[in-house]
Amino acid sequence: MAAEFEITFLGTGTSVGVPVIGCDCPVCTSEDPRNRRTRSSIHLRYGAQSILVDSGPDLREQALRERLREIDAVIYTHGHVDHVAGFDELRAFCWRRDTPLPMHGNAETLGILKTMFGWAFSPDNVYRGYVKPAAIEIQGHFNYGKLRISPLPVIHGRVETSGFLFEHPGHPPVAYMPDVKEIPAATMALIRNVDILIIDSLRPSPHPTHMSVEEALATIKTCGAGQAWLTHLGHENEHAALEATLPAHVHVAFDGLRLPG
Repeated sequence: MAAEFEITFLGTGTSVGVPVIGCDCPVCTSEDPRNRRTRSSIHLRYGAQSILVDSGPDLREQALRERLREIDAVIYTHGHVDHVAGFDELRAFCWRRDTPLPMHGNAETLGILKTMFGWAFSPDNVYRGYVKPAAIEIQGHFNYGKLRISPLPVIHGRVETSGFLFEHPGHPPVAYMPDVKEIPAATMALIRNVDILIIDSLRPSPHPTHMSVEEALATIKTCGAGQAWLTHLGHENEHAALEATLPAHVHVAFDGLRLPG
């Protein structure tokens, strides 16, 4: 029997979250809980494995909401603040470990983490209450048990950014791309006809470093995804109104949404 697989959207918002500070627009003042979006992150559970993708500034709130108690690894898409600023909240997951917490990222991302949180990577970090990281550079696919994780290099401004393809026996593959403007041909080939695609869809109008709703829908069509979920959403997107305009196989993700594999 295949191991149970589940993805939880910890956060589905853009870098400033929704509601936006000081904004009184209809989305920021909405009573629909699906319009409240913390910074983008997902959690994967595959059998006994518990894996976090990114540690944004809302990690504490997200972990408490979803009752996360243990993490076996953190996988980073890139080093922007809205994806790494919750690093210190990882202390709570290190308290329950006797070994350092694996943190996977490309060379640039690990360099940013070591610059921002140098104390954690210092050999003088011996106090048990602190984050204990084990930095692991992503140089190709890697596994946690039978869960295969492959990096998906994408273009997002000037920072090296990776999406990820999650493949697991007995379950449909899932591609996760929360921050992307363009997808290189080699990466597009890896997600061709993927069963589930989770993709950046910042706002209806174009943006220099993120996909718009139109660009996300075009990408979903081009790659032939069987099912797609829009994430990294700004306050220009009202959940119900956007959902009503989408094709039947495309949906708007929201914080706390669980996708069974």
